[in-house]
Parts: sequence; structure tokens; C-alpha cells
Amino acid sequence: MSDRHAELDAALERVIAAARDHLAAVKAADGRADDDEVWRAYVELNNASNEYDELLLDAFGEVTPWDVEAIDPDEADRQFGVGLGGVDGTEAQDPHPQVISVRQRRDYKVPSVAALLRLADAARRTNPIGDGEPAPLPVETVGEAVLELMQAGDGSLGALDIPELESLDGVVIVAEVVEPLEPETFDDADGTGPFALNAGDRVVDRLDEHAFMDADEDEELDDEEAQA
Repeated sequence: MSDRHAELDAALERVIAAARDHLAAVKAADGRADDDEVWRAYVELNNASNEYDELLLDAFGEVTPWDVEAIDPDEADRQFGVGLGGVDGTEAQDPHPQVISVRQRRDYKVPSVAALLRLADAARRTNPIGDGEPAPLPVETVGEAVLELMQAGDGSLGALDIPELESLDGVVIVAEVVEPLEPETFDDADGTGPFALNAGDRVVDRLDEHAFMDADEDEELDDEEAQA
């Protein structure tokens, strides 16, 4: 057997071994996202496949179905943060833990209160009712409707991206806070206290969210820019 054939056979064995190692890492991770061992096994399999493909091309002018490029393991680890001390439950306790508070406000215009109430009422009535429980009361206020729709969705403001509400501008504030929020310490009617910064808290960033302009406003802006 020529050296070329032996080199190809060895490269193929590396692909097979790398594939087995990758499968073992995947099974061990059991669906865990961003697992370091899965990533490293993936890089090994990728590079072994790339090496075999290039040797096969050089030796016989043939290629494999694996259209891959070589990956620099060190550069990939740096770029994707693999092996750089991510949080996995085994790291040492940080002596100076930091609490980050994300506060979001978005305003909405209500084109039709009646339409909003009907939608929220329909969402409420889709909830299953247990034996002997009374039928749900109708949704009667805008505030009640908004909360009902958020609870029926994923609990975020994204659940309010509906035709029954016209999204206006908003703002997101990220702050470092000394103590985490304890909602029960504020009265139910207190709409300011839970959002106020306390002594020692610090705003670190802010994102202004602007509602999309409609087509007429876009055309007016284009006309104004053309005339300028």
C-alpha cells in the first residue's frame, strides 16, 4: 500500500473517531445548550472531515459531500466564548454580586376600546374552567384587558403587538441596583415605587424605542427631504 493510501486511511479513521466522540459528547450533554464539550467535538469532527476531503481531492480528484472549512479552535473559542469561564454552576461565588434591573416602558394608543375589550374577553374565556367553578366575568376596563392579553400570551410586551393596540414610543433602561425587587413591599396602587432608583443604584444604559411611521408619514418625510 502506498504512503498516499495509508495517509488517506488514517485520515478516514480520524473522521470516524471524531464522529464517535461528537456523538458521545452530544449524548452526555443531553440537550444542554452551548455545551463546551459538544462544541470542541464538533470542531474536531469538522477539521477531520476537512482534512480527509482535501487529501481525497489531492490523491484522486474526488470529493466528499462534506462542504466544510477548517476551523481554528483557539480563534473559535475566543469568538464564541467557549471555555472562558461561563456560568455552569461550578464557578466560585462572586464576592461582589451584581444585580441588573431592566425596566421597560412602551405606550399604546387604543383605537377602539370596545374592540380591545372584546379581544381580551375572548382570551379570558378560552381558559379552561374546572368543575363547579363559575363562568369568568367579562373584561370591563382597558387595564384589565391589557393584563389579560399579556397573561394569555408570553407575559411580555410582545403579546400586545396586536391591531387592537397602536404601538407608540417606548424606552428600555438597564440599571445596576443594590437590592433586587420585592414587589410585595409596594402597594398595589403604587405605580412609581417599583420603578424608582434608590441610593446606590445606577443607570448604565438606555434604549429609546420609536414606533414605525406609517406610509403617509414616510412619504411626507421623503417630500420634505427632497425639497430641502
